[in-house]
Amino acid sequence: MARYTGPVCRMCRAEQRKLMLKGARCSSDKCPLNKKRGAPGKDPKARAGKKSEYAIQLAEKQKLRRMYGLLEKQFRLTFDRAARMSGVTGANFVQLLERRLDNVVYRMHFAVSRNQARQLVRHGHVLVNGKTVNIPVYEIKAGDVIEIKEKSKKLSVVQDALNEISKSGTMPWVSVDVDAVKGTFTSIPRREEISDLADIKEQLIVEYYSK
Repeated sequence: MARYTGPVCRMCRAEQRKLMLKGARCSSDKCPLNKKRGAPGKDPKARAGKKSEYAIQLAEKQKLRRMYGLLEKQFRLTFDRAARMSGVTGANFVQLLERRLDNVVYRMHFAVSRNQARQLVRHGHVLVNGKTVNIPVYEIKAGDVIEIKEKSKKLSVVQDALNEISKSGTMPWVSVDVDAVKGTFTSIPRREEISDLADIKEQLIVEYYSK
């Protein structure tokens, strides 16, 4: 499966926003944004003029796509599905992204980043309702129980990630038993509950794909 293998900190610099792609490093002094580094490129100031409507929509799409670590084809297929659902397309879209297994593993603090969560899933370390699931895009439903396999619970990457719960807590739509390394996806999140996407204007993405 194709995946991005380039420098992820460059993405945060391009967006001038922390996308939380490298876990604890993003909150440390090592983060390029904490050092006030500008956007990548030889002369980013030359590109800082007034943006067109299309450029603004594209930038918003790229920001959300990079946050969830998806390639364009995966991202577009998810949007197309959201567009076919009843209700508000933008809210449906964000909810579908949140229901991906790799994202839920990240939200439960079993991994420090979505990329690391994707690796745990692909390598067969994750159980959904007691069964191994190694498909990152697997859609989680309300009431599903996600846990790390018994032999994998002591992995340093998992234990390091769990330590973050005491600092940042969990999202309201998941509950986590730290000792059992198990969690429940209690409900499908409402758009307003996803606090770390408060600055995302998904309507711009809807307009971008509707052209």
